[in-house]
Amino acid sequence: MSAQRRGRNVVWTRRAVQALALLLFLGLFLAAHQREGRPAGGLGLFFDLDPLVLLATWLSGHTLAGLSLLALLTVAVTLVLGRVFCGWICPFGTLQNMVASLRRRLRRVLPRTEAFSRWQRAKYFLLVALLVMALGGAHWIGVFDPQSLFYRSLATTVLPGTQAAIEKGADAVYQADPHLGRAHLTSASEPAYRFLRDRVFVAARQVFAGSGLLLLIFLAVLALNLYRPRFWCRYVCPLGALLGLLAKRSTLRLVGTDAECNDCGLCTIRCPAAAQPEKHGRWLPTECFGCWNCVAACQNGGLDFRFAWPWRRPQASTVDLKKRALLASAVGGLGGLFLLRITPEAQGRVYEPSLIRPPGARPEREFLQRCIQCGLCMKSCPTGVLQPAWYEAGLEGIWTPVFNARIGYCEYECNLCGQVCPTQAIVPLPLEQKKQVKVGLASIDTSRCLPYAYGRECIVCEEHCPIPTKAIYFVEAEVPLREGGTRVLKQPRVDPDLCTGCGICETRCPFHDRPAIRITSANESRHPDNQPILPGGSGLDSYGGGATG
Repeated sequence: MSAQRRGRNVVWTRRAVQALALLLFLGLFLAAHQREGRPAGGLGLFFDLDPLVLLATWLSGHTLAGLSLLALLTVAVTLVLGRVFCGWICPFGTLQNMVASLRRRLRRVLPRTEAFSRWQRAKYFLLVALLVMALGGAHWIGVFDPQSLFYRSLATTVLPGTQAAIEKGADAVYQADPHLGRAHLTSASEPAYRFLRDRVFVAARQVFAGSGLLLLIFLAVLALNLYRPRFWCRYVCPLGALLGLLAKRSTLRLVGTDAECNDCGLCTIRCPAAAQPEKHGRWLPTECFGCWNCVAACQNGGLDFRFAWPWRRPQASTVDLKKRALLASAVGGLGGLFLLRITPEAQGRVYEPSLIRPPGARPEREFLQRCIQCGLCMKSCPTGVLQPAWYEAGLEGIWTPVFNARIGYCEYECNLCGQVCPTQAIVPLPLEQKKQVKVGLASIDTSRCLPYAYGRECIVCEEHCPIPTKAIYFVEAEVPLREGGTRVLKQPRVDPDLCTGCGICETRCPFHDRPAIRITSANESRHPDNQPILPGGSGLDSYGGGATG
């Protein structure tokens, strides 16, 4: 069999593997939203296979507890076959390939040779900076890791937007009921909608704060593939940089001869990584995705991949990573670490009241040393209370999960967030133990609460409190009326010994602009210093019912 034909067979095999990997990723993504019961196994498989997540979390948290060692399998495969994870497995890389294929089909954009650019070294410098930051305890890998970026974008923008469009479209069709004679469009639209509702979306549509910016970032990353194929992989991806360093002396190597090359440039045009397949002896294994496009494109059979002993020096070139640039990257990482740690919140001097973490979240420093901003917990949350952080946790905690009780609440009978977290930034607590964890404390704003401020009956917060003995109770009080006389009203109070800060009272409060009962991070179990309620108190301390104004 000729090298070109073998290359074409491998290319089609790669495409099939890429499609299966992408479908598996999407299947696990959709399975993360359960109506009830335990989550499906293996939801974090692609994060478990990510060696960058393993390395960075180990450097920042100084422990491997709770981390999968499946990433070592990716390392082993890379040492043998090169960056095949990037070219064959990575779902985000597959999506970029699909977008880049549109580039070749645009009439006004003709195929052109793609020479290696010195800017492709940027991903190695970014990797160094991120690892230095991780060594100092600042885990920013998840901002740039392709698995986290793809999952976070799907969870917070693509799926909610798609679900909203389908729901509104199906509702519009149902209301208009367009038909031609006896043929009604709803006869086709309603079964399709019910299938998507019951089998794909499963739960109620979620909404996420700041999803517009996240969507713009995601679309921009994809659009850049129209300028350069696999743009993110070439210039930015720190995982690709790590795998590239591991593939420097892989056993599977590209070989070719000048005698069989007619300088047609087809191999260069088909190479999505600018790995210089046309320059025999100067091929770049650190950039090559192992896609075999170059072998399949060579009509003279002048290129082929062959195995060689790992200790034999490959006939290849290397990316020139100058020591000064690497040192500057390390210094940049230290500077970034300094920038993230100079705020009072980062130093633990003050506690941000809106920084409410999921039940089971580790103390803030340990949490940030593990969280990879993947969005899996947000996707799994049945009520949508978990939202991507913006300024609540400082720059270091951007896109990490925080409570937003204006949008949702923590379901009393749910512990999914801890079950799905791939790095155990959220500890997987048994359900009964999770019910005892306090993530915050409710406080009543008596200037807005109906029984206090307006002399009207309201028992909504107490009715919805899920604690069996009710963390919200009533004290009867005589309230003067405008026309004279008094009436007895039930005024709510909060028992701080029972309140877990689940947020359902804030979610259900009749005031939708600014609820009259709100949750803050005070009294959270994970921070002994953030405990305003002294044990064994009396009077107001026993029910925490003071006004907040």
